[in-house]
Amino acid sequence: MNPMTWTQLKSDLAQTGYVASDELAMALHLSLALGRPLLLEGAAGVGKTQIAKTLAELKGTKLIRLQCYEGLDAAAAIYEWNYQRQLLSIRAAANEHVPATEIEDHIFSEKFLLRRPLLEAIQQDKPPVLLIDEIDRADEEFEAYLLEVLSDFQISIPELGTVTATIRPHVVLTANGARDLSDALRRRCIYSFVEYPDKRTELAILAKRHPGLDSRLAEQIVGFVQALRKEDLEKKPGVAETLDWAAAIAGLGVNDLADDPVVLQASLVCLLKTQSDQAAIPTEVAQRLAGKAA
Repeated sequence: MNPMTWTQLKSDLAQTGYVASDELAMALHLSLALGRPLLLEGAAGVGKTQIAKTLAELKGTKLIRLQCYEGLDAAAAIYEWNYQRQLLSIRAAANEHVPATEIEDHIFSEKFLLRRPLLEAIQQDKPPVLLIDEIDRADEEFEAYLLEVLSDFQISIPELGTVTATIRPHVVLTANGARDLSDALRRRCIYSFVEYPDKRTELAILAKRHPGLDSRLAEQIVGFVQALRKEDLEKKPGVAETLDWAAAIAGLGVNDLADDPVVLQASLVCLLKTQSDQAAIPTEVAQRLAGKAA
């Protein structure tokens, strides 16, 4: 394996707008090279989902996303039958006195199959990026079923038989720590824990996304957000919030965070997303953080 390949991947990601750490770039490289799913853990807003979107863009392929939630089942994740079309077809066939066996064969054909993300991902002409987002929100039973799919890349449909993958998708799983994931799932994956970016990395991200922003103001913005994350908050602002706030600050015509305490305080709605967090950062605290950032 060429030791420079992962550095090229890191450079390619940066060119596409994603500034990855060495650890994340290496994990993604190994995932692609070995054909193993990539499991990303970390707080919300650190860029776990974005890496899958950027990978799809980089490879010029389709992004297929499965958003996990409690109670997720096969009908939402794998496939289901189009019952309305089946019912209409049954009624039409009955009027023409079609034998029941022929009706059954007809309505349980691929014509009436609704492909959900997992089935869709293994039936593409070109390997897509399959994003299984927030797997820790799904039930343990679904996680166990997912292990079978990720092991064999085939799905059993009782009425049609076993559907085997025409290609293997690039799989990215994300988790926010809602519950512990099984050892079996972890064993099948390449793993990386995604931290909040350090100041240098976050400045690089900001420069990629807002290239026209004044460099001194960019340093103040990143310094403020980095300091804000050290406060006792219910939800620390992620990179997406930093980018939104930078756009808001620039749009408000602010040249220095310390210039207008009222505008600074009002703009924090971009960073603080709960009532308790907004109450925890009154004007005097915001000014203290702005002073440090300057």
